[in-house]
Amino acid sequence: MNIPHSDLPRVVIIGGGFAGMALARKLLKEDFQLVLLDRHNYHTFQPLLYQVSTASLEPDSIAYPLRKITRDSKKCFFRLTEVSSITAEENLIHTNIGDISYDYLVIATGSKTNFFGNESIEKNGMWMKTVPQALNIRSLILENLEQAVITDDAEKRKALLNFVIVGAGPTGVELSGAIAELRNNVVPNDYPDIDPNEMNIHLLEGLPRVLPPMSEESSKKAHRFLEELGVHIHLNTMVENYDGELVKTNTDLALKTETFIWSAGVTGAPVKGLNASAMVEKANRYEVNTFNQVNGYENIFAIGDIALMQSEEYPKGHPMVAQPAIQQGKHLAKNLKRLVKSEKLEPFDYYDKGTMATVGRNRAVVDMGKLKFGGFFAWFVWMFVHLWFLIGFRNRLVTFFNWIYNYINFDKAARLIIRPFKANKQIMEVDDDV
Repeated sequence: MNIPHSDLPRVVIIGGGFAGMALARKLLKEDFQLVLLDRHNYHTFQPLLYQVSTASLEPDSIAYPLRKITRDSKKCFFRLTEVSSITAEENLIHTNIGDISYDYLVIATGSKTNFFGNESIEKNGMWMKTVPQALNIRSLILENLEQAVITDDAEKRKALLNFVIVGAGPTGVELSGAIAELRNNVVPNDYPDIDPNEMNIHLLEGLPRVLPPMSEESSKKAHRFLEELGVHIHLNTMVENYDGELVKTNTDLALKTETFIWSAGVTGAPVKGLNASAMVEKANRYEVNTFNQVNGYENIFAIGDIALMQSEEYPKGHPMVAQPAIQQGKHLAKNLKRLVKSEKLEPFDYYDKGTMATVGRNRAVVDMGKLKFGGFFAWFVWMFVHLWFLIGFRNRLVTFFNWIYNYINFDKAARLIIRPFKANKQIMEVDDDV
C-alpha cells in the first residue's frame, strides 16, 4: 500500500462513515500513524440521500472527499480499497490492493440493507444506502414519468405511476413525503400530460404505526402529515414478494408498480476473519464492551452501526443512526490516547440528543427527551441540525441555497437523468446471462 514505516503506533480505520470520520478527525494531530481505508473516496451524509433520490440535491452536496481529511496531517493516509478479511493473529488486514499491518484496528464498516432473506425483493427492488443507489432511484422515478407520458396502455401507465415504499421508519417517511411533494409541485408543471391524481404513493409498514422508533405523539403527527400530502399508508402490512411488476403482501393488498423502494431495515456489514464469538449473529454486528473493544480482542475495536454494545438501557445495542456512531468515534479517540499511555480506559456513555424526521415542506417531527413537537418549528430545527452536521462549508452553503430555492419556487432543480437506470439494468442482466 506504500505506507511509510513509522515508530508511531499505527491505527487502521476501516470505513469512512460517521464513526470512522469522527475518530479520524480527532486523531489527526495525535501521536499515531493513521490509515483510513474505504471503498469510496468520499464520506456520504446518509440522512439526506433521499433528497438526492428525489432530485432536491445533487450528490456532491452530501458527499465529502476523504482525502480532505487526511491531507491535514503528514501522519495520516487514505487508501481506496475493499477489505476482504482480517488475520487477527498476525495483526494483518487483507485488501484488493495488498495487505497492511496494524497496532490498533478500528472496524467502522457501518450497515447494509436488510432484506430478511427475501431474494426476490433483493433482486428486483431498489434500496438506498449509497450515492449511486440514490442516483439510480432518481433516474428510475424520472424515467417512469417520461414513459407514463408516452404509453397508451392504461395498466402499464398505472404501474409506472404507482410508487411503493416499504418501511415507515425515518427513511421511508421522508422519502414518501419527498415523492409526494414532487407529485404535488413539480409534475403539474413539468408533465402537463399527467394528471397528478394518477400518481399514487403507497407506504407499507409491518408494524401498527409509522416511525416506530419515535414517540406515539410524533408518529400520529407524521401519519397526519403524510395523509395531508396524499400518501396512502398501509399499516400491519408485510411484503412477501416483488417480482419486478407485482407487490404481494400478507393482506389482500396487491400493487402493480415499476418503482418499488425497500427501506425496511438494516443489518451490520462485518469483515470476514474474526472469531464467531465476536459476532452477534442475529444482528450481524460485533459484540463490544463499554470501551468498544470487540469481544475476544484487546487491540480490535468496532464503532458505529457495526458495534453492538449491550447495556441495561440498550439491551439490543445503541440505535443504528449517526449520533451513537459520532459519539463512539470521538470517545474511542480519547481511549486510544489513554491506551498508549497505559492509562485506564473510560467506558462509553451514550447521550441521546433526540430523534427527528421531516415529512415535507413545513412538516417535521422531533423527539428530544420529554419534549416532543411537530410542524414548522420542528421542520426548521430539522434543517438547522442537518446543516450543522454536514461536513464541509461548501456542502452546507450549497445545500442551504438549494433548500431556499426549493422553498421559494416550489421546485426541485436536479431533475436530470444523467445515467439511465433501466438501460444500465438491461446491460447488467445481459452480462449476468453471459
